[in-house]
Amino acid sequence: MLQTPPTDVRPLPSRFPDEPVPVAAGMRVIGRMLGVAAVPTKTEFDRLGHLLYAGDQDMDALVDWMFDGGGKERKRLFQQAVDEGIDAVADAPEPLRSFFEKYEPVPQWVDEQKLTLAATVLRAGGADGFSISRDVALMGGYQYSGFNQTLLRTGALEKGSNQRFAETAQWALDVIAPGELHPAGRGYRSTLHVRFIHSMVRRHVGAMPDWDDRKWGVPINQTDMAATLVGALVAPTVAGIGMGMIVRPRDYEAIAHLTRYVGWLIGVQEDVLPLSFRDAVRALIHTSAVLAVPDETSKLLARPMAEDPGEWHYDRAPRLRRRLARSQHLSITAAFLGPRAMRNLGLNPFVAPWYPLLRIPVHLFRSVAMLRPGGLEHAARRGEREMTTFMRTMSGDEVTIGAASEVASEAA
Repeated sequence: MLQTPPTDVRPLPSRFPDEPVPVAAGMRVIGRMLGVAAVPTKTEFDRLGHLLYAGDQDMDALVDWMFDGGGKERKRLFQQAVDEGIDAVADAPEPLRSFFEKYEPVPQWVDEQKLTLAATVLRAGGADGFSISRDVALMGGYQYSGFNQTLLRTGALEKGSNQRFAETAQWALDVIAPGELHPAGRGYRSTLHVRFIHSMVRRHVGAMPDWDDRKWGVPINQTDMAATLVGALVAPTVAGIGMGMIVRPRDYEAIAHLTRYVGWLIGVQEDVLPLSFRDAVRALIHTSAVLAVPDETSKLLARPMAEDPGEWHYDRAPRLRRRLARSQHLSITAAFLGPRAMRNLGLNPFVAPWYPLLRIPVHLFRSVAMLRPGGLEHAARRGEREMTTFMRTMSGDEVTIGAASEVASEAA
């Protein structure tokens, strides 16, 4: 990963730290186990900095074409190609055909068996897997103050963190649904939809008079996208180890393979995509080491998210269960991010990690059970039911990907 030398000679955006910042202790431990350095090399460090200037060239060019004339009709043609395939678009314009002729065929390097295995393993993570995504990956991501600048300009505070995570979770459910990553499948469609939204955000936020490339780089740039990708699909797997969610080495490699394919579909450059699970962990640690620079926006976004469980939907004893849910999710955040990160996020740094400790024996037992014939498939079915219940508890209504972004809403 990140073997290509820097090509951008501009000074690094001022949001970029002078040197790598310390990452969470748990990530350092996993990194040492896999032989991954806690900080990137000078070449890797500089490369991640220069990638703050890089967007998604292919999708950005397509969006420019859509909105340079006849935006509504051209967007309709794009959506038709996503849903039905480019051959279903009569006399497809060249920019549209070129894009889909590149991204509709499944690359030769994709292993369908690994995609199926990875999706099954990720579904087996169930509600606790979702909780780790929310409480560790998303909450911890609020330390990425540069990325927060884009979030705030797209209505993150107004729409709320609960809605944002519900949309991310819905995308993840689509991606790991059985057989849905093939062209026209649910995971494929959702991923291209997210890619389109990202490009719309770059176009919209980048044109704002208060956006300064020299300070922030390009909105939703390659470094941010790589961090978000591994944060969504790899971080829960890594943190899950600390909660007793252990799988076979081939399962970890399959998850890295799925991450690579999804990243390719969503517009991350091929030289940034992980080639193995070790590479994926390297990406997770190194992007955190260059992006986790908190500021006042970290607290502005994290504190409301900590209170979100107070609005969740429970049929029985709702007040008690909301208080318990708040305590549960803060205990997960504290256990994996540690006191320093909790302070950075404006949260109590001394929350007892009671929930992860209670769940370790449960998940260790389940991990052993998954080794039996049919055990993984059984765990995936149970996990899918748990995820569906979690989504219903959290959002109450059907989730529409992109609803949390004012830019995406305007583009719809």
